[in-house]
Amino acid sequence: MPIVKYISVNAPPPSLQDNSADIDRLKNALRAKVPGFLVVPFAQMSNVAAGFRQAKFSGTAVVNEAVGCPESRRLAYLELVDFIREPAPLAAMALDLGTTHLEATLLDLTTSKPLARANRENSQLQFGEDVLSRIHYAARPGGLANLQSAIIADINYLAADLAAQAGLPSALIRALSVSGNPTMIHLFLKLDPANICREPYIPVLNAPDLYHAADLGLCLHPAAPVFVLPSVGSYFGGDLIAGILASGLDENEHTSMLIDVGTNAEVVLGNKDWLIACAGAAGPALEGGVARMGMRAGPGAIEHIRIKPGSLTMSYETVGGQPACGICGSGIIDLVASLYLAGIIDLRGKFRPGSDSRLHETPTGLSYTVVPTADAANNRAIELEQVDLDAMMRSKAAMYAVLTTLISQVGLSFADLEKIYVAGAFGRHIDPERAVTLGMLPDLPIKTYVPVGNSSLAGAEKVLLGSHDRQRCQQIMQKITYIELNVNQEFMMRFSGAKFIPHTDGSLFPSVPIMNE
Repeated sequence: MPIVKYISVNAPPPSLQDNSADIDRLKNALRAKVPGFLVVPFAQMSNVAAGFRQAKFSGTAVVNEAVGCPESRRLAYLELVDFIREPAPLAAMALDLGTTHLEATLLDLTTSKPLARANRENSQLQFGEDVLSRIHYAARPGGLANLQSAIIADINYLAADLAAQAGLPSALIRALSVSGNPTMIHLFLKLDPANICREPYIPVLNAPDLYHAADLGLCLHPAAPVFVLPSVGSYFGGDLIAGILASGLDENEHTSMLIDVGTNAEVVLGNKDWLIACAGAAGPALEGGVARMGMRAGPGAIEHIRIKPGSLTMSYETVGGQPACGICGSGIIDLVASLYLAGIIDLRGKFRPGSDSRLHETPTGLSYTVVPTADAANNRAIELEQVDLDAMMRSKAAMYAVLTTLISQVGLSFADLEKIYVAGAFGRHIDPERAVTLGMLPDLPIKTYVPVGNSSLAGAEKVLLGSHDRQRCQQIMQKITYIELNVNQEFMMRFSGAKFIPHTDGSLFPSVPIMNE
């Protein structure tokens, strides 16, 4: 069943011959339709009783499935939270709680169809651009409270936006699911995240219990269940478990891989019998967060670039066809791969002086003009500097090192993989062929790579719609093995070998031409 369900009730009215109490009468009427452990939360008891009597004992009960079906019980644990005469659309909100952006959908739980979509920049950016700076800010007096208040305000804003699009008051949003990395979940729940970044990297909790919206100050229905997807490790959060749900990795017969690049590069390998995962700090440059002109994949961001070898003429595409104002992760991958194939950079990722008229000296070294001032938005030229290239080389090396370290743990090779699912904006926008050229992704047939969009949000939607998927979250937690790369020497060795284009071992990338020094 969905996390909230409407159940029609037509109970006999009380009489001298049947003097059952109102709540007892309602429970008895429901037991015939929903076998389970049925409780009425104290905070909702008065409203439930009043609604039942005002409806003259005939109407619609609103029931939450509190946590799915615990292993020790055969019957579900249910909450009776409201009684209404005429049911409105049964709306629930799914949220991808990202470090920089929030994305949400409003679903009709009776039809599984989306009612509205919205997104918003994370207001916590004012306290720090990444999770580490926010962890440090949370340690200040009042810092944790400020961080939680900011995110609660953002969620309430999104809820109001979604509800307005659907023609509903936000107080009629009956459930919320939240998918995010461990630090973001700690800040959402006002839990101290300090130990997430300290060896041995232990969070306050991995599997939050089910909460009610009123507990967190959310402007939804007060009894709306808040389902927070669980985490596995300090860098393996509910957003990645959501990705496993969305891709079906945990139910596949054949072994596949899921890659999700955001603040970190998070990777899962496995099938229906086993799962192994790790995360590494390869994300910021790929998100466009390291290059001076880097940006997320929004309007005006350069997302694809080609440089024609020989003539060195350049063409590019921007998101939405808008004037270029920056370059996103996929654009940086395209650009660096094109610079290599055109002979403008060498296999170390260093500019070749005199190789192109777009190269020019700056106080910090050589810089490459991607878009001149006259053609760029806001009259600001888009440049790629050597420091940006160096950051990109570290990020691409970290990405490949993460993948090779993980697959080596189970004695497999990349050729053994049926699919590689690539999540998020990274998966939507990148050209896998160019990522292979850089040595960021393994040299496999391009059809191996499957973009899966915002899998964090897709997984958050799935747990709202079905008990099976909520139970899968617990099952994934129990069977997954998490490798902590912060203390993994093999990772560091592989990282050093991957800091060349495509790699120090060219035989790993037979489709990539080796350019002369």
